[in-house]
Amino acid sequence: MQLIKEASKEKLRGGFYTPEPIASFVLKWAFNGNKQLDILEPSCGDGVFLEEIQKGNFEYNSVTAIEFDKVEAEKSKKIGLDKTNVINADFHDFCINTKQKFDLVVGNPPYIRYQYFDKEQQEFASNIFDKAKLKYSKLTNAWVSFVVGSSLLLKEKGKIGFVLPAEILQVSYAQPLREFLAQFYNKINIVSFEKLVFPDIQQEVVLLLCEKNNSKTHLIEHLELKDAEELEKLDVSKLKSPKKKIDFKSNKWTFYFLEQNEIDFLEKLQNDKIIPRLKEYAKVEVGITTGSNPFFTVPLSIVQFYNLEKYAKPLVGRSVQVPSAIFTEKDWIKNRNSEARTHFLSFPKMDELNGSIGARDYISWGEENEIHKGYKCRIRDEWQIVPSQRISDALFIRRNNKYPKLIINEAEAFTTDTMHRVTVKEKTEIKALTASYYNSLSFAFAEICGRSHGGGVLELMPNEVERILLPYNEKNAELLPTIDKMIREKKDISELLKITNKKILKDNYGLTYKEIDLADNIWKKLSNRRLNRGKK
Repeated sequence: MQLIKEASKEKLRGGFYTPEPIASFVLKWAFNGNKQLDILEPSCGDGVFLEEIQKGNFEYNSVTAIEFDKVEAEKSKKIGLDKTNVINADFHDFCINTKQKFDLVVGNPPYIRYQYFDKEQQEFASNIFDKAKLKYSKLTNAWVSFVVGSSLLLKEKGKIGFVLPAEILQVSYAQPLREFLAQFYNKINIVSFEKLVFPDIQQEVVLLLCEKNNSKTHLIEHLELKDAEELEKLDVSKLKSPKKKIDFKSNKWTFYFLEQNEIDFLEKLQNDKIIPRLKEYAKVEVGITTGSNPFFTVPLSIVQFYNLEKYAKPLVGRSVQVPSAIFTEKDWIKNRNSEARTHFLSFPKMDELNGSIGARDYISWGEENEIHKGYKCRIRDEWQIVPSQRISDALFIRRNNKYPKLIINEAEAFTTDTMHRVTVKEKTEIKALTASYYNSLSFAFAEICGRSHGGGVLELMPNEVERILLPYNEKNAELLPTIDKMIREKKDISELLKITNKKILKDNYGLTYKEIDLADNIWKKLSNRRLNRGKK
């Protein structure tokens, strides 16, 4: 989790404590009248869940609580919860070596990146994944291995109740976990919140409530509340019978914010392959990774001051610099005249600079400021030479607000990794491709394929952009002047979609008005949810 204020100790330990209303609700759901439970808390911290068990006067067989930090483990012991064994150990170690099994596992696992694990912890985490027959990735966060390991420690029937970052629903490194949970559990409930529920952490969290009961059904449900206080009024019986069928092929669980008829519609489109994906028509890759954008991307004044005209190439580096679906030379000139960073510095080898005194001075200035010591720069043969200098046919903005734009790169500008480079495949017409993207269905899949961040930002990586359904048709090119004009004039995007949906989805792909309305509602539901969260 990203702390608002830096706190390195907490970062390394990964511990951020659970608000009492959340711990209380998870336990109310978990116990549900059962008095014979063997319970595990794999990351008990200073004992919030233990205190809530004590306050709730729950009856149970035993509680085993694990805590890596010795000071926190002592705090948990001092709570004095009856029939409780607090163990000062690493959960990964405990998980691999214990023979105990549990009816219930609850907690708020640590959020620690792989690189903060010591070698032994990495090996234990890898072993947990091996036991679950999952592939372990170095991108994996500790909370993922905690959830997998805890699941493996359940008895034939059992429950887990965890407080997790909302990225479980969408990030690629949690994909194996989503697949595992979908197969392992019979009932899954996700509870999310409109407001941030941790006071000091700028990240969305969800409650993951899972149950395995040896049935053959695999169902899931999503419930969104305003804030943690609303949990007190929530009837846990509402979580007994999730209704939505789990789609084992689904890459992300963003689906489950939708109603079953909306999910069925999207699944049918994908299963029947009615509409192809963007990757059928174009390749998407990251923009240029300079190693230091402030050094390699500069305004006109710097170019003129150091006489860098010979090495300065047209650049578009920020989404605000792109006013429409076509980025023209006129757009670039307007940005350049506003003193935006509109030049990418493409330097040759030092011995090829010859009489370019200004370029040598500028590179020397960079070395004085230790630009050459940054990781991406220092691993190059000559640090001032940026690799992968290639102009693309189109651009796709990586981080977006209202909706992601696909833009024709008519100005033939370079771009940094703030945008993705889109190269059309053979027999694909660039104008038709770009116009075909501007419809409610493609926008809905952009929301599903991407992931949301704080402030309501939608981010898509290249492979996620390529998964967007794109109803390509060469006739759609006729729409491009209208699309370009309306976006430039800052017309409401919904007004534009009324025009494009009819031609792109109805006339050229045969979708009914009912299906088009469904696609439009899905996009609005997902984008509004994201944008409203950004306003909190």
